[in-house]
Amino acid sequence: MKLNIFNSENEVLAALAAHFVKIADEEITAKGKFSVALSGGSSPKKLYELLASSFADKVQWEKVYFFFGDERNVPQTNKDSNYLMAKKALFDPLQISPSNIFPVDTSLSPSEAAKKYEEEVEQFFDEDELSFDLILLGLGDNSHTASLFPFTPVLHDRTPGVKDVFLEDQQVYRITLNAPLINEAKHIAFLVYGEGKAIAVHHVLEDDEDIEEFPAQLIEPIVGEIQWFLDTAAASQLKHK
Repeated sequence: MKLNIFNSENEVLAALAAHFVKIADEEITAKGKFSVALSGGSSPKKLYELLASSFADKVQWEKVYFFFGDERNVPQTNKDSNYLMAKKALFDPLQISPSNIFPVDTSLSPSEAAKKYEEEVEQFFDEDELSFDLILLGLGDNSHTASLFPFTPVLHDRTPGVKDVFLEDQQVYRITLNAPLINEAKHIAFLVYGEGKAIAVHHVLEDDEDIEEFPAQLIEPIVGEIQWFLDTAAASQLKHK
């Protein structure tokens, strides 16, 4: 694991954008394509806008294939849709072909959507391992990542897959890659900034293991690399930097 700590939000975003470009270039050079699972939320939106502007000419976008680490159980036209956010911030500005984009089919029931998405992931990788080149993750102030929320059954999955998750407190469903599938990735990058995330960062990185309370502790790639991109505010509660 590598911690990358920067003074400002803009520096964090620029560093992760450069990291994205570097991995994309390496994978496209090696095998002609690059697979990435995107994160939702406000923090990655800024990353996608940066990739679609300052970094737009640095990636062979026609060779990039986009998946989603998780999705809310809402129509793709809903303002809370991770797909819609990525479409506006990244896909539309870069004119990404729909054939390169794999959204979750939220017109289905949550369990059917998860099953279909798992099948689509398996079909994309065909006979290869289910290993994304890069998975982008965020961190909630309750230490969740993707839609791996505290005290949910998906935290105990042992086989790589996609699951529907019901959040009792919000009375909503989400669809998520589970931890075993995330941990198959070649590269995992957490994007976390702001003082509001400092306690969660400390819990995940420095507290004793408690996956029920701090689900992001589950993210430990099997053979891949994990990097955290933090600003000084988000890293402020860490004892070891």
